[in-house]
Amino acid sequence: MRAVVQRVSHASVTIVETSGLRESGRIGRGLLVLLGVRSDDTDEDAAWLADKIAGLRLFEDADGRLNLALADVHGSVLAVPNFTLYADCRKGRRPSFADAASGMAAENLFKRFSAAVAAHGIPVETGEFGADMRVALENAGPVTIVVDSPRSA
Repeated sequence: MRAVVQRVSHASVTIVETSGLRESGRIGRGLLVLLGVRSDDTDEDAAWLADKIAGLRLFEDADGRLNLALADVHGSVLAVPNFTLYADCRKGRRPSFADAASGMAAENLFKRFSAAVAAHGIPVETGEFGADMRVALENAGPVTIVVDSPRSA
């Protein structure tokens, strides 16, 4: 699994539907996590990545050092599924998504990741798998990192 993690002051995701726009999730201070699932990812990858992100020290302490995790700052997570994180652009001009998981398997791992983060006592909002989404955020810092589960690196 691959996560692009952005520290945010606030973030939201809106779903585009034929009847208009519908907000799916909104957080204040916390982390926006764009999550890609690879075709060979497992429940263990989802659990490992959730534990890693829940414990990442990406927030400043009183001395301005990145020493605080989500729980320390009462932060939330906005998890957004994003299969394009596994785009392969090495050949040609059209990205290949052959490594990205598809369908029910990817959706289930996205849900397992979100549930595993929530199990740490962290509020989690989500986008919707397979939906046309609009993500709005205010990146704080900016702080943006990429985290791959060990087998996906």
